[in-house]
Amino acid sequence: MSRSCIVLYEEKAQMETALTDVYVNVRRHGKQIVLATCDCEICGKTFRDGKIVFEVREEFYKGMKVTIEEAIELCKQSTIVNMVGKCIVKQAVKAGLVHPEAVLRIDGILHAQIVRI
Repeated sequence: MSRSCIVLYEEKAQMETALTDVYVNVRRHGKQIVLATCDCEICGKTFRDGKIVFEVREEFYKGMKVTIEEAIELCKQSTIVNMVGKCIVKQAVKAGLVHPEAVLRIDGILHAQIVRI
């Protein structure tokens, strides 16, 4: 691979990483670790699908901005996870944390939850 191809590849990887940043908001309730995470670009938006209204509220989801990899690690450590957005949900499925059939689609937006007992 030529040097110019390597530089372009690295730039593309950096751009893709920037697009996969997510918000994470971690709370503790007794022994439970509750994680709310969403793709950054949908935080604060509302989605409608028939009678369903899904609000991606900043008060609930917006915390630290982290990479998708960091968010997946937090998902692995949490007892309850509420996630919304194409990037975070697809990565959770890819990591084996969420079964593909457990993913909901609301107005085209992916949503999943994890509960460890």
